[in-house]
Amino acid sequence: MSEAAPRFVWYELMTTDTAAAAAFYGAVLGWTAAEMGQPGNPYTVFSAGTAGIGGMMALPEHVRAMGVPPCWTGYLAVPDVDDYAARVVAAGGKVTRPAEDIAQVGRFAVVADPQGAVFILFHGTGDMGPRPAAGTPGTVGWHELMAGDLDSAFAFYESLFGFTRAVAVDMGPMGIYQTFALAGGGDAVGGMMTKPPAVPVPCWQYYINVAGIDAAAGRVTQGGGKILNGPHQVPGGSWIAQCSDPQGAMFAMVSATR
Repeated sequence: MSEAAPRFVWYELMTTDTAAAAAFYGAVLGWTAAEMGQPGNPYTVFSAGTAGIGGMMALPEHVRAMGVPPCWTGYLAVPDVDDYAARVVAAGGKVTRPAEDIAQVGRFAVVADPQGAVFILFHGTGDMGPRPAAGTPGTVGWHELMAGDLDSAFAFYESLFGFTRAVAVDMGPMGIYQTFALAGGGDAVGGMMTKPPAVPVPCWQYYINVAGIDAAAGRVTQGGGKILNGPHQVPGGSWIAQCSDPQGAMFAMVSATR
C-alpha cells in the first residue's frame, strides 16, 4: 500500500475482554469480527460490510501493569516508518515501540507527539482495497485531538504530516476548535483543540459514522457502555456522542441525523 499523503487508515482496540468487546461493537455499530491472528498471537479484524475498519487485541499484561487502560489507537500511513519515527523524535515526540515488521502486512512503530498523544506510524505492503464512501455507517468519519496546547500541537502535525488548517470554530471559554485537512487540502477530516481540564491527558479520539445518533446512543447503554457527552449537535449540523465501551475504552459516534 502506498499513501501519497499521511492519513489515518486503521484503528486498533486493546482491551481486557475481546469477546465482550466484539459483541458490543457488533451490536452498536454493526461491525463483524473475524479472527485473523497467528497461533499464540490472537488478532480480530473489525469490518463494516466487506471493508476492514480496524482490529482488536488483548491488552498485554505488561502494558496493563504500566497503567494503560483499554483504548483505541489510530494508524497513520506514511511512506517510510523509520524515517517518520526519527522525525517524530527530532520534533520532540517519542517512540514508545520501535519500528518492526508484521509479516505480509507492513511495518509499524508506536509513537507519541510532544504532548503525549499516542498514534501509530504504518506502511503497508499490500493494497487495502477500495475504501467505503465518506459517511458510510461503521466507518470512521472524524479524527479529534485533545491537545495539551492547540498551537504547538498543530505545528507538529503540520510540519511532519502536512496537515492543513481548515475552518476554525470559536468555542467561547473552551477556546478554538481548529479543523484540519490532509496535505494538499480537500475536506476537513478532523479537528484539534486545547483539551479541557476534564480530559486527563492529551489523546486522539475517533468518531464512527452511525445512522441516527439517538438510536446509536441507546444501543451503547443497552450494551453496557456509557454516554460521556451528548448527544448534541455541532457546528455544521452533525450530531455527536462521546462514549465508553463496557471495558472503559473511549470512542465517539457521529451522524448526519438525530
